[in-house]
Amino acid sequence: MRYFFESKVVKKDKGYMIDIPFNVWEVCKQRDVISAEVVLDNKIIDCELLPKEKGNYEIHIEDEDAVTVDMSKIHKILLHVTGSLIRMDQNSPYSFENPIRNIDSMEVIIQPEDGLCGQACVAMLTGLTIAEVITVMDCREWQATMGRMISTLNYYGIDHSDIIMYTEGRDVVLPKCCILMEKMGRYCHYLIHFDGKYYDSNLGVMEEYDKSKLLGYLEIKC
Repeated sequence: MRYFFESKVVKKDKGYMIDIPFNVWEVCKQRDVISAEVVLDNKIIDCELLPKEKGNYEIHIEDEDAVTVDMSKIHKILLHVTGSLIRMDQNSPYSFENPIRNIDSMEVIIQPEDGLCGQACVAMLTGLTIAEVITVMDCREWQATMGRMISTLNYYGIDHSDIIMYTEGRDVVLPKCCILMEKMGRYCHYLIHFDGKYYDSNLGVMEEYDKSKLLGYLEIKC
């Protein structure tokens, strides 16, 4: 999976580092030192993700790759972490060519209790109930992550971008359909944008949304 965000290159005692704006444990399902690659200033660079604390990581790039980088400005970063998703699509009766449904409309689903917003988003996209989604997603309240949702979408044949866009509160033009992530304390809250409206499992259908709360989004192809 690939992750797009903006960040600076900073010189620290342990070398040249780039902060990552999401929790790597939750999104990538990997721990310890992680091998990856980044695209920085149109150059592909092999790198390592070094742990800080509780799933927060930073990217370490070698000195020879950093010497030409302007450290005074914010750069667009494309991070590629291989093998970063739980596989759930084995033995699925669906595929991207044969999805569970074609997304041409959206119905809001209100979660019956807090902590099921991720499951509710997948339910809205697939046209299933939250209970049906949980049987595949296999996670309880407060356990849904973007990685688990992507793997479940793969199982149901719901096609999506292979890049998670991290906007971190900046204004952005959203695609027709996408899963939105907003930071809510220790967790992320997830909701759906479809055709100019916002489908929130807590609040129902909304005509407007404050994008300053937005951490990022995943485009759903429809």
